[in-house]
Amino acid sequence: MQEKMNYLDFDIAIEKSLDLVKSTNQTEFVSIFDALNRVLSMDIICKKNVPSFDNSAMDGFAFKACSSGKTLKIKKTIFAGDKIDDKLESLGEDECYKIMTGAIVPSLVDTVIAYEQCLDITENSVKIPNDVKIGSNLRIKGEELKEGEVILKKGESINSSSIAILASQGISVIEVYKQISIAVLSTGNELKEPWQKADEDEIYNCNSIGIIAQLKEKNFNATYCGVIPDDLEKSISFIQNLKNYDVVITTGGISMGDADFVAKAFLENGLDIAFHGVNIKPGRPMMMGKMNNTLVVSLPGNPLTAMINISLFVIPLLKKLQGDRAFYHTFVKVINKSEFKTKKGRTNIVLGKLDNSIFEVARQNKYGSGMITILYESNAIFVTKDEKSFTSKDEEIKLVLLNGEFSDKKSDFLN
Repeated sequence: MQEKMNYLDFDIAIEKSLDLVKSTNQTEFVSIFDALNRVLSMDIICKKNVPSFDNSAMDGFAFKACSSGKTLKIKKTIFAGDKIDDKLESLGEDECYKIMTGAIVPSLVDTVIAYEQCLDITENSVKIPNDVKIGSNLRIKGEELKEGEVILKKGESINSSSIAILASQGISVIEVYKQISIAVLSTGNELKEPWQKADEDEIYNCNSIGIIAQLKEKNFNATYCGVIPDDLEKSISFIQNLKNYDVVITTGGISMGDADFVAKAFLENGLDIAFHGVNIKPGRPMMMGKMNNTLVVSLPGNPLTAMINISLFVIPLLKKLQGDRAFYHTFVKVINKSEFKTKKGRTNIVLGKLDNSIFEVARQNKYGSGMITILYESNAIFVTKDEKSFTSKDEEIKLVLLNGEFSDKKSDFLN
């Protein structure tokens, strides 16, 4: 195990955490009705052109562009759903079709004009304005999706728009990566569950429940497995039963205090520690490693610190483990509203509120890591470089949004 003061730099810790995992290779088939937020395990190939035939983009008249400026006889009306056989169609020089939105456009015509743009419309004829652009309001077969091309990529997370694309292809079942299993635990004999009665010298366990909700917000399902006992032998036995999970997340018990048995208990169960301690504030006493095939993430016991580290460290590596291609944090450039100080020699995690491209630091950056409401009041994180000690008014800074997007390309959000 690393010595207590041998803390990793923030960016190195991020890299080490991501290097701990490889994308799962376990897959399953799901209905598109159950596919929302699942991750594709294979490319989806277009098997039906979209549109699958030339069709009209609006209600109007279909004609040859060379007939612009003429009064044309309406040969017939074509409705959406009508079958058109080009071999049987013929159109005179001064004729056109009345056509409805989505209806097949015969190959004899090349342009569609909306009703409201035409002149002198009668039951049998219509006058077309001059200089109508050829191809107007005509949706060409395959102009959106072409047969044979990749339309959704392996590693993409399925959303409502991609489900619509799947349905447009007649695809009702897709292959996705199996959802990873996550165990969430707390430590400390002083903890009481929210459904229990807590005395003055006891505290409610908000960490595990808050983390499980945080993971669910990012489309991960986690199981609450209780509180690890503050006893080495009992902890060893408790952890032995967690090896069937893909990921185990704990809070508390890793700061190397006399009663902090978690790190020792994991070591007794074969944990290979990747790092133990990161040079950040808040969030320094964090440990990650592998216990056989199980990823172990041990977070600080303070609720604010634990939930910040979930956002910055854990969500990206869970996304990578789940097979998602987009697991790097993105950032936005904004203007800082009020000056504030940070401490040199470490990476500082600064919470605040972003509103209309202006960042307002929370409580002048004066709050404790044990606080809970500060996270509720914030929607963005400012991560400083080690040498930064002051952020001035109107300074441009980079923020990671707590509910921000992820990218498949690495981005530098350190200022």
